[in-house]
Amino acid sequence: MPTPSALATPSLPYTPDYPIRTERLDLRPVTHDDFAAIHTYQRRPEVCRYLYWGPFDEAESRASVATKSTRTTLRESGDILQLAVVVRETGTLVGDVTFVWTSREHRQGGIGYVFNPDHAGHGYATEAGRALLKLGFEELQLHRIQAELDGRNTASANLLERLGMRREGHLRENEFLDGEWTDEVVYAMLAREWRAQREEQ
Repeated sequence: MPTPSALATPSLPYTPDYPIRTERLDLRPVTHDDFAAIHTYQRRPEVCRYLYWGPFDEAESRASVATKSTRTTLRESGDILQLAVVVRETGTLVGDVTFVWTSREHRQGGIGYVFNPDHAGHGYATEAGRALLKLGFEELQLHRIQAELDGRNTASANLLERLGMRREGHLRENEFLDGEWTDEVVYAMLAREWRAQREEQ
């Protein structure tokens, strides 16, 4: 068993080989041309209900898209990738995903996602989430990847469980959102759990 320091990690700065392709999806950098598709769901209250932002007006979405378009490369701990999720067959943008390189030293990462509910029920979020886990564990050789969510967001919890992530923590009323105290739930997966899951497939 190699020690953490012996594991091969990509040289920095690290830019994935875009697009990141799955069976049906392309994960690629966000461009300014994606504004209309992204604003379609960023403006919807039901999409933003359990998130830390939104709903966004046009100016806020344009600023969001501009920021996302710059997040394509990892250089140091704390850097973020934010990628559009596009159905390859149709070219339709159905959501966007986030990968956070939390700690280079401790080999930690995080994932997040926002999808247009008009395209729900096709497994796109699960497929894109699995691609982020693969990036973290197989490309960046991370030891642990986690995701945090509002405790009321059962749809997001179900997604993380479909990915094989483990519910690790439930923080009671640790955040004040939209005028009320809310719980935060933490899910995570270790590299060895990812490998075991892949071996079973």
